[in-house]
Amino acid sequence: MSKFFFLNFKDTKIAFSYKSNQEIKKSFYLFRLLSMGSLSKIGRKLLRLMIYLNLPVNYFIKKTIYQQFCAGTDFAETKKTAIKLNKYNLSSVLDYSTEAHNNEEEFEQSFEQCLKVMEESKTLDISDFIVFKPTSMGSIKLFEKISINGYVSSEDTNEWNKIKERFKLIFDAARVKQMKVLVDAEESWIQKAIDDLVFENMLIYNRDYTLIYNTIQAYRNDRLDYLKQIHQKFNGSNVKIGVKLVRGAYMQKENKRAKELNYKSPICKNKFLTDESFNNSLKYIFKNINDFCLFIGTHNEKSNLLAVKLMQIEKIENSSDKVWFSQLYGMSDNISFSLAKKGYNVAKLIPFGPVKEVIPYLMRRIEENTSISEQTNRELSLIRKEIERRKKSKP
Repeated sequence: MSKFFFLNFKDTKIAFSYKSNQEIKKSFYLFRLLSMGSLSKIGRKLLRLMIYLNLPVNYFIKKTIYQQFCAGTDFAETKKTAIKLNKYNLSSVLDYSTEAHNNEEEFEQSFEQCLKVMEESKTLDISDFIVFKPTSMGSIKLFEKISINGYVSSEDTNEWNKIKERFKLIFDAARVKQMKVLVDAEESWIQKAIDDLVFENMLIYNRDYTLIYNTIQAYRNDRLDYLKQIHQKFNGSNVKIGVKLVRGAYMQKENKRAKELNYKSPICKNKFLTDESFNNSLKYIFKNINDFCLFIGTHNEKSNLLAVKLMQIEKIENSSDKVWFSQLYGMSDNISFSLAKKGYNVAKLIPFGPVKEVIPYLMRRIEENTSISEQTNRELSLIRKEIERRKKSKP
């Protein structure tokens, strides 16, 4: 157990070793702005208005929030960041961060982009993982319809088969390249169709190794029970269950819809219950680790330390491929770099894409850092500490 107590998430020299003084200062000013809730809220509204009026905001965005949370507009730019992180033993999961699409042409473009990212990631040897968003491969309305009805109608069969085929071809390509696929979670009202499709494919592809990871959002109050149901369903199947465990990304949207449509929100009532759900899910998976492979996506220090402790209890080596830790690019470097320094598997999720395409993603990052003051204040405190450390270390 001694190793556990030597894991230090406060060592800013390790956390920011890859950043120049100029980059550190830019991060400081950005997080300081995000920590000012009212000012940040005004900024979001102004940004939305500028986008609505088709004003030229790309340059401003790229020089500020984009540089903090995204690695580049295309793969050529992004791979520089991935190669840099690789020198510090961090893998990079490249995420072409387009949002939900509306037509077959856009779905096909996203599908082709996913295969391209897989090819480039394998060639550069920067990661064993790729990620995709289900609604970039098929219609939100269709996912919702199937989730509600529980079946595919005859009129939707052709469109649904196209979605299934895209999923299958991605999994086939990953198997050829010996890579792994993280399937993102979506809103609760479309998630059932996604879950069913993903777990159906797990039965096919997760036999030789854990190729497919489905995302479980622990801020949903039913997900621990669901995790247990899936485990029971797969019991005795010789199939490893791949789980990407996160807290969740659509809390405001979920609660708003539940209120408008007058149904009980599926989201935990408060942060304490969300943390409890996440940590209990961690404990359940580690207790049954022979049946699971786990990709832990969290910026919560206590949850990361809990996972490290559970690995030691279960006698899992730091470098075991059964467990991966992950944080978003531009956030929680103190966690990512400290874990990597101790030999744990760590991957940075790295969004990239044209500025206009990733604006919805960036807006979520702004809202998250504004609403979760604990996260923003921690980032700010660590950056300030590193700036002071560098000043003192000057000859």
